[in-house]
Amino acid sequence: MMEDEQLENKNDGIQINKFVSNSGYCSRREADKLVEEGRVTINGNVALASNRVKRGDKVAVDDEYIKNKKSDFLYIVFNKPTGITSTTDPSDKSNIIYYINHPKRIFPIGRLDKDSEGLILLTDDGDIVNKILRAGNRHEKEYVVTVDKPITGDFLRNMSNGVKILETITQPCRIRQVGNKKFHIILTQGLNRQIRRMCEALHYKVESLKRIRIMHISLENLPVGKWRKLLPQELAELNDKIEFSGKTEDASLKKEYVKKTKDQPFSKPDKKPKENNTSNRDKKSKKTTAYSSYKKNGKKGK
Repeated sequence: MMEDEQLENKNDGIQINKFVSNSGYCSRREADKLVEEGRVTINGNVALASNRVKRGDKVAVDDEYIKNKKSDFLYIVFNKPTGITSTTDPSDKSNIIYYINHPKRIFPIGRLDKDSEGLILLTDDGDIVNKILRAGNRHEKEYVVTVDKPITGDFLRNMSNGVKILETITQPCRIRQVGNKKFHIILTQGLNRQIRRMCEALHYKVESLKRIRIMHISLENLPVGKWRKLLPQELAELNDKIEFSGKTEDASLKKEYVKKTKDQPFSKPDKKPKENNTSNRDKKSKKTTAYSSYKKNGKKGK
């Protein structure tokens, strides 16, 4: 039987297909097919697509109760202090694993510079890592950054349109000024020390950098140096968002290049980066050009 954990704080239950997919049994699309074929039951009754699973319900596929394959995995939200390295290297005594000192063998999902602080996820679920990290999946990461001198309009425009670093042009991003020397920036890319390098290329120096959000997961009031488990509703939403994420570059490149957003306070790029030596065949449409530019730039630096 599926554990009740993912039903916490959901008094109206959870959609049957979502319940099955969140268990790790199969994907959402496959769960839809199982329900349509009448192979899923709730408390012995054949499930309909509109049915919701509530706490204590028994769900079965082909008369076998579903066991939550992901229930044993650990997902941690950690507010990393500066001075801690995002590595599992045992020779580094300042590594994040020693700091958290959890009895389970966990590892960080991605990196956060030693001189940066903020949100980083850790887990023992290897399958989830590449789906979150792959730049082509365009999962958002938000940062608060303070620089060494007043921010100008040119700085904001250049940052949002793309900056040349590491022999590539960074992907367009969203940026919003919140102080004379402070700004928020949302990236869907993860180049090495990307924000610091972008600022340096524009003759600014980062004085402090804090990551406050990864996708829908935020720090909120989590103190620096503390961690918590991912909430059931956060994990359910995470599973939803990465269900069709590619774990390889080729798969993730099938994603649409430009993701529409309602977050208007963040400035949008004036234009997409231009490609060099673009042939007439590559100019069939704006969408094709944007996709080609993304494929070229996205692969570099990975």
